Amino acid sequence: MITIKCPKCVAPIEIDAGTKFTKCPYCDTQIYIDRSGAGFYYIIDFTLNKDAAIGTFKRWASGPSKVKNLDKAASITNIKKMFFPTYFFRRHVDGIEKIIIEPAQSTTLPGLHRLKIPAGDFQIFDSSYNIDDAELMEPDIEMLHYLDSLPGSGKEQALVYFPIWIIEYSYKGTNYKAVIDASSSEVFASSFPTRSSASYLAITAGGFVAFFIEGALAVKYPVIAIALMGVTALAVFLTSYKITKEAA
Repeated sequence: MITIKCPKCVAPIEIDAGTKFTKCPYCDTQIYIDRSGAGFYYIIDFTLNKDAAIGTFKRWASGPSKVKNLDKAASITNIKKMFFPTYFFRRHVDGIEKIIIEPAQSTTLPGLHRLKIPAGDFQIFDSSYNIDDAELMEPDIEMLHYLDSLPGSGKEQALVYFPIWIIEYSYKGTNYKAVIDASSSEVFASSFPTRSSASYLAITAGGFVAFFIEGALAVKYPVIAIALMGVTALAVFLTSYKITKEAA
């Protein structure tokens, strides 16, 4: 057995070596422990319910960089409500307070290295907090892994659970995944169906070849060449306009 101090009431607490989480028997505060010491752990509420998360995903899927009608054609195959663990570090760096967020779990999910703590939304995660039907992902990276490389001096450190929705969807037989930060509504995705640029490249190449030939023709037949250039410019404009309208 080892003894630590509660970060809230400073009472001594005996725990087994290797224990990650415990509750103070005096003030009921939930405590996270790793080799760097003991500290609070916090949680951030969901501000998006399931329907709002799906709506956020569809708005993101209708964006200009996505393939046409992805918001309608994408088939959502699974949606998960989860709390993702991160480490919160408040540091003094060259006289300035700096907040650093690092993931506390190994993950390939997109965007979880770029989460931002919303101001004033921390809640101490104690026994009275109801996570409802959300899955609580446990940390598997020690806080000490980051502490040695952080700049400045430490002011506060904590484990913070972020609310996220993971949406899995398919499009034309290919599966994709998007992560929604349920506190800020930001959407993260490492890959998604994009609009093809092949048509625009073909128009550019065709226009270049036509203008090159017409430029050579202008040496002997300038009037004919100018007329052909006008026709080519109009054709390029009308074709580009048509493709743009169809993609919108």
